[in-house]
Amino acid sequence: MYEEIKEKFNKLEKQLADSDAINDRRKLIKVSQEHAELKNLVSMILELEKIEDNIKQNQGMIEGGEDEDLSKMAQEELPSLEKSRDELKNKINLELKPSDPNDKKNVIMEIRAGAGGDESALFAASLFRMYSKYAETQKWKIEILNSNRIGIGGFKEIIFEIKGKKVYGDLKYEAGTHRVQRVPETEKQGRVHTSTATVAVLPEAEVVDLEINANDLKIDTYASSGPGGQSVNTTNSAVRITHLPSKLIVSCQDQKSQHQNKDKALQILRSRLLQQIEEAKQAEDSAARKDQFGKGERSDKIRTYNFPQDRITDHRIKKSWHSIDRIMDGEIEDIIQELKKAS
Repeated sequence: MYEEIKEKFNKLEKQLADSDAINDRRKLIKVSQEHAELKNLVSMILELEKIEDNIKQNQGMIEGGEDEDLSKMAQEELPSLEKSRDELKNKINLELKPSDPNDKKNVIMEIRAGAGGDESALFAASLFRMYSKYAETQKWKIEILNSNRIGIGGFKEIIFEIKGKKVYGDLKYEAGTHRVQRVPETEKQGRVHTSTATVAVLPEAEVVDLEINANDLKIDTYASSGPGGQSVNTTNSAVRITHLPSKLIVSCQDQKSQHQNKDKALQILRSRLLQQIEEAKQAEDSAARKDQFGKGERSDKIRTYNFPQDRITDHRIKKSWHSIDRIMDGEIEDIIQELKKAS
């Protein structure tokens, strides 16, 4: 198996140097992605082969026994080499383990306020900050694609892209309805309110994944708006794209120019369309986008953030964590790892 992987990697390297691949953008993207995915695996395989060669040499010196000092040294080194070999084999097996083909992709996340009015919009902003902080710890890049702010600092909706290594593989577990129990900043009586925000996590679709027919698009432009809906500029830089066959509508206004807003809107649209296609193919296995969002009702939840009790509970795995302020500051690695183990 290892030889087949190395052979495939070598073929990909030759293709990257081939002028036909360089001149064909779609082919270049596909080959580059496959090459990048295999590079780490091949490095581990080569390292494993070196360790196995060293083990054979040490075993030879031990069995030969011609030099007592060398034989003793080889005997002392052998357990460490065998441990390294076994650990590396486990890492390689994990890398070879069948996984969601989308796990290595970037993501487009969509957070929307649910039940709870302004407090729901403020919670949506808290979730966005949590994911932004987590992205920083992972050295991922984050970019807001579109947002609908309210005057007190919350979001009715925010759509953003996260780029990095295996982003979807980590964040796909965040899809669903998140419920918060806390005293809102706007609450003068000190009463605890329950609100929700919904999160969707879409693997980013690239041009190579899905082509969109320009004739299937209706594109409108309008002036972008700020909190409360008031216009913030006089130029029609905001873009609304309607995909006529699917009736999907995407708006984007946070970029500096109409051209940039159009590109980002197409990026969101492509990812939503790809998600629809995958849902149609795997209706039972995949988490449909509408199921990711749910209805946003207080009873429809995957996780509860209880501030008075300093506790976060994930209802899918029936597990809780404390130090809620630390978690809301982006330290969600433990939660993600527990969800991975249970999946």
